Amino acid sequence: MLMSISALERVTGQTSARRAGVAQTPVRNMLAAEDWLCRAQDASREGGVSYGYTFGRGWREPYPETSGYIVPTFLRLATLRDPSYRARARRIVDWLLRIQNADGSYANSRYGPEGIVFDTGQVLFGLVCAWRQHAEEAVLAAARRAAQWLCEVADELDTPHTYNTRSAWALLEMDAIEHDDRRMAVARANLDWAVESQRPSGFFEHCAFRAGRLPFTHNIAYATEGLLEAGVRLQEGRYLTAAKRAADAALMHLRSDGFLPARISVDGRAGSITCCLTGNCQLAVVWARLAELEGDDRYRDPACRALDYVMATQDLASNNDGVRGGIAGSHPVWGPYAPLTFPNWAAKFFIDAMWMRATWTR
Repeated sequence: MLMSISALERVTGQTSARRAGVAQTPVRNMLAAEDWLCRAQDASREGGVSYGYTFGRGWREPYPETSGYIVPTFLRLATLRDPSYRARARRIVDWLLRIQNADGSYANSRYGPEGIVFDTGQVLFGLVCAWRQHAEEAVLAAARRAAQWLCEVADELDTPHTYNTRSAWALLEMDAIEHDDRRMAVARANLDWAVESQRPSGFFEHCAFRAGRLPFTHNIAYATEGLLEAGVRLQEGRYLTAAKRAADAALMHLRSDGFLPARISVDGRAGSITCCLTGNCQLAVVWARLAELEGDDRYRDPACRALDYVMATQDLASNNDGVRGGIAGSHPVWGPYAPLTFPNWAAKFFIDAMWMRATWTR
């Protein structure tokens, strides 16, 4: 689908912030994304956060997977800026408790009622974070069931998705609340398999959504962040080293203007002329985290450049509530990752990364 920028703007009503004459600053763009994420939740009566806004479809149904890991973002915002986010996090958690499968898993309605490993792992983050905030037995019970299901289907954790390191990390967060040898074993087995899947390029086999496809930077960042945070939690050097290798490999593809190719092959070749904005935000989180952990300022500039590129695509003036302040899946917006859509997780990771960036300027 080929359209000029002006033609697309006529179809979608989208204009760039620069064309609209709205001055951009990190704080203004971050707050605009926060407002967008709140509207995404308010678009759903159930309490979860809408999958996002898609041109021609409007606001989509609430999405359990990403609503789960938006809980920690909302609770962080409640502490950092506005206590009202605590109620928003609570609405998500109450919804997640209602929709949990009897076996403890979480499903994606687009694929049927069966539980999905990755989705359940991401919801587990929200349940664990909510337990730490409120210590409610119902929340802990739901987290136990989700973790137990992940352990029962452990063989699926090492099927071709190395980005399930992020599910292994979730199991480790649950284990930090109450230790269970099985949880630890399952998490380590998945992380070990991911390390074994890392190639000399620094990138991972089995990292794409589908076999035979090139992974998006979104997938690569999931795999990298899972290894990084698991390494921190376990103080395990092998996982930290693998994460740093992947982060450094992605860094080699970052242009001076902050552009990253949407897809990168396992042997380190760029596979797209478009950008996956979500991947930019997630890798900015990884680079910012490495800057924190290692006190290495060489990761700060890449994180800022990746975020500046995303900011330049963000529309702060649209009269469309689904567009204004949101982060598109791709740039250009018709690119292959979440085409014509502003997904909720893009805004979530943008906000997380921008708050990390804000600490550097205090």
